[in-house]
Formats: sequence, C-alpha cells, structure tokens
Amino acid sequence: MIIDRNSPIPQYFQLQTWIIEHIEQGVFKPDEKIPTEEEFSQMTGLARATIRQAIQNCVNMGYLNRKRRLGTFVIKQKSNNDKKTIIGILVPDIRSGYAPELARGIGDEAADNKHSIILCNTDDFYIKTNFHADNLIEHNVSGVIFVPTAAPDEKNRMILEKFTRKNIPVVLADRVIPESNADYATTDNFHGAYELTKHLVHKGHKRIAVILSTLFSTERQRLDGYKQALSDCDIAFDPSIVVTDQGPFLEHIYMKYVRKILANDQITAIFAGHDRIAYLVYSVARELGLRIPEDISLVGYDDLPGSSTYPVSLTTMHQPIYSMGKQSMKLIMSRIHGDVSEPQNIILKSYLVERSSVRAISNQN
Repeated sequence: MIIDRNSPIPQYFQLQTWIIEHIEQGVFKPDEKIPTEEEFSQMTGLARATIRQAIQNCVNMGYLNRKRRLGTFVIKQKSNNDKKTIIGILVPDIRSGYAPELARGIGDEAADNKHSIILCNTDDFYIKTNFHADNLIEHNVSGVIFVPTAAPDEKNRMILEKFTRKNIPVVLADRVIPESNADYATTDNFHGAYELTKHLVHKGHKRIAVILSTLFSTERQRLDGYKQALSDCDIAFDPSIVVTDQGPFLEHIYMKYVRKILANDQITAIFAGHDRIAYLVYSVARELGLRIPEDISLVGYDDLPGSSTYPVSLTTMHQPIYSMGKQSMKLIMSRIHGDVSEPQNIILKSYLVERSSVRAISNQN
C-alpha cells in the first residue's frame, strides 16, 4: 500500500517518500521514466494536485527531472560527500528531562566546529520520529544523532535502517538499540544503579522499592544493577516492590505507581528510575503527609537541574549528559569524514551525589 489514509502524515509526503525510496533502492533507475500523474492517480486514488505536489518536491530535492512532452525522469544521485555538514538531532523533548543538556552539548560541539544542526522533538513517539526522519532525509542531512524512542526495539531499528539505507551515518545517544551496529555514546547505567543501591544498603535499607520503565535500554540496565547490588549484599530480590512500566514517562501513570509504593509501609527507601519520577515521589509523599527522608528515603538518577533545590535535596546519580552530547557529535563527525572502523561505543562514568533525601536506619529485620 502506497498511501495510508488513516495516517496523520500528509498524503503528498507519503507519496514523495515512496518515490524517493524506490529511487534510492534502485527500483526506479537513473534516466528511467517514472509513472505519469494519471498512472499514479490510478495506483493511489490521489488527486492530481496532490500527486503533482509530491513529484515537484522530488524535483526540487534533486531526485527527478521533468522533460517537456516526454515525462519525468530519475536523476543519478550525488554522493553524501556533496552534502553540506548539517546534523539532524532526534531527542524526546527539548523542554524537560536530560534532553536540554544533551542538546546543549551537541550544539556547542557543532558550533565549535562550524557545523549546523536541525533539532527535532519526537515526544518519544515512533510515528512522530518516523515523520522527522523523512524530513531530515529530505533536507539532505550529513548525519543523525538519535535518542531511540519509547517504542519496541524493532521499531527503533526501522528508524535506524531508514538512515543507513541512504548512507547517512547515525550515532545513538543515551539509549542504545540491541543487535544494531550503530555507534553510541551513553553512560554506565548498570554500574550507576549498582552504586546507588549499595549506598542505600550501606545506610541500613533492605526493603528498597524501584519504579522505572523497562522499555528503555538505560532503565533495563539500571534494574539489572539494582538486582546485582542486592545479590552481592545477600538481600533477596522481591518483585512485589518493583514497579515497571513498558511505555514512555507519563506523569498520571507514574503517580499511580508512586501511590502504590508509598502505601506499603514495609518499604524504607525508593529507587526512582530517573529524577522526574523522584520529583513525583516528593509530590505524592507531601500529599500523604509523609516526610522524606524521615518516613521514607529516596534516590533518583540523572542529577537534573533543580535536584539540589528541593526543600530536601535529592541524592542521585550524576550523569555527564553534556559530555555525552559532545561525544555524540564527535562520533558523527568522524563518520562523516570517512571513518570506516568498527562501531564505536563510548560509555561515560557517572558518580553518586549524596544529599539529604536518604537517612541511615538500624536494626531492620
């Protein structure tokens, strides 16, 4: 099916994407004539004006050439080396979480080396990411830095393959895609979670709840680090106090998880999968009349701006997010400049920031 009439993506854009993919995959060969507007109308059911817009866009992008009275023909494509150095950036949300700091690192490294960026907010949705990916390809980007979305791994691999089929190098930032050969820059999430959990155990805590999403590679690794720390400390893993989600971070959903955990008076500490979850714990605890850390201890992950400004400042794991952004840009520029070595994996170290949200307890059964 060429056109999905239920898709929010404009129909002309769907058609032009279909034409471009057929050119780049060799179905439509250089100097070959493509179907006429009438033939496309019979194939797709689209109005001639919509078809004309899609074809004209392909002409403007350098894929097609109209020849008077003869038709529209495929143009031989130039190599990536002829493109301007413009880097596409796909991040979840530039307004919140770690994305602003990541984008700042990417942008500063780009500016220092006189490169341009196109910043796209995906809102962690696959369909929006797919739309932006097509737009970046349309703009002839030289490379892409991609934070995988809140979608199954196979969906993120489809986005990755969309670029690689067109010889556009991709670097993954923060999150990784299992079984892909892409370069990536991230942090040691397993070790960070291991250290946070050990910190709580050393403070006397054994009933440590966890709230996170298992959809992301980063948080799956944090869960693994948590489990390993408990095992090394001879504390049995209790799945009843581990709350996992398989979707993006949505406050109203995670508020329910927090309430569930706080209703269990056997729990003495909460490991929030990232700082934004920790902030919800502050909010719900205040509603319920619970005090942090007197009634329950709390740790987060990321060390986002504001972590130290709460009335009870947050103990958390600091991630070098700005450096991750700079390293991501260095990786992509290396590929653009012709580096054909094996995939590069940069794993940066995080460190524990001990503040006021954890208290020591003793004589716990």
